[in-house]
Amino acid sequence: MQRRTFIKKSSLTVLGTATLSNLPINSWSQTSQSSLRVNSKRIDTRIFELAKFGRDENGQGYRVAYTPGDRAGRAWFIDLMKKAGLDVRIDEGGNIIGSRKGKNNLLKPIAFGSHIDMVPDGGNYDGALGSLSALEVIEILNENKIITEHPLEVIVFANEEGGLIGSMAMVGRLTEAGLQQISQSGLVMADGIKAIGGNPDQIKNAIRPKGAIHAFVELHIEQGGTLETENLQIGVVEGIVGIVDWEVVVEGFANHAGTTPMNLRMDALLTSSKLILAVNEVITSVPGKQVGTVGKIEALPGAYNVIPGKVTLGLEIRDLSADKIEMLFAEIEKRAASIATESKTKINFIRQASTSKPALTDKSLQQKINNTANALGLTTKFMQSGAGHDTQQMASIAPVAMIFVPSVGGISHSPKEFTKPEDMTNGANVLLQTILAIDKE
Repeated sequence: MQRRTFIKKSSLTVLGTATLSNLPINSWSQTSQSSLRVNSKRIDTRIFELAKFGRDENGQGYRVAYTPGDRAGRAWFIDLMKKAGLDVRIDEGGNIIGSRKGKNNLLKPIAFGSHIDMVPDGGNYDGALGSLSALEVIEILNENKIITEHPLEVIVFANEEGGLIGSMAMVGRLTEAGLQQISQSGLVMADGIKAIGGNPDQIKNAIRPKGAIHAFVELHIEQGGTLETENLQIGVVEGIVGIVDWEVVVEGFANHAGTTPMNLRMDALLTSSKLILAVNEVITSVPGKQVGTVGKIEALPGAYNVIPGKVTLGLEIRDLSADKIEMLFAEIEKRAASIATESKTKINFIRQASTSKPALTDKSLQQKINNTANALGLTTKFMQSGAGHDTQQMASIAPVAMIFVPSVGGISHSPKEFTKPEDMTNGANVLLQTILAIDKE
């Protein structure tokens, strides 16, 4: 067996000199589970403490994975984990894992967490809320001298924003080719992983086999405006959408714009315009929450006086159903064939390798989250996640669930990203009570 890279273990200190091993065995009777609440001020304070790492002189955020800001933020978080009595290590993929023993350590661990890396010039809440709330759960259990039946794990995934790299390593999907890609920090992915304490040469040792984790739960800001618009407090995530991308190449004939009559043109850009409208019509023609986007367009040769001869488009379709994505694409292909014939052009679709499959969350865990939120007097909505998360990778090895809280204005990946303190508190309390509910299984 390959040797893992460990951070030096701290003593499991809880409430001063108390340790998990000497907490009273009847601690459940001392504190009613349903009355436990998180420390909202502590979460809010730490959100802004973490936000300081990676800021430039103008106050903009660049805690991109593997950068000095990311490394400093991780060191700060690890210190908090140790102070909370967690046994902390960094796995080969660079993920930070803090373990807390349970009454029965033969049981599989309940894991929860998120990430703390960010997109360039991003916001303070994406990933950070879920990670800090996971740590808050541990501290509330410590302060109330509660030992769960299952062991617990707080996981802070590495480089979520750069392609779910840490969680891909954990589930065995990070390939050698992936390790050689350039990360947003400018480092080759393998070098970036080394920079944060991982070991890409032994990346297979990061893999957690299917069934090794009892359940994984992630709290996250919605990153959209549905909850705020509908005046709801908690989103119960039914699944994370699959994403399929195509590069679309439209070929016409570049010719003189002044001397070529309109009826004799093979205008690739005009054809592309008709195709873009067709995409919108197809996507909206059937009921559901599917989305389709043409978010990239490049016309060549790109001159005022030349009819565009070639256009490259970027097409993306997202939905919880892989079959529905394929059905919608098949209809778009049909419309494209008709448009190409009418315009005497060619349209070619090239499926991209970046495809991600839909990941459904566990229905029993969904119900636990909903029941917990209702018991706390919170309003809920069952909804899908249109953005990718580490949870979608973890779904391949364990039952998973996600809790959403509102994003003001639906803004994310922006310095204007904001979630109200009361909404952060609501989400963290739902996470706490959900973990305790799962532990009863």
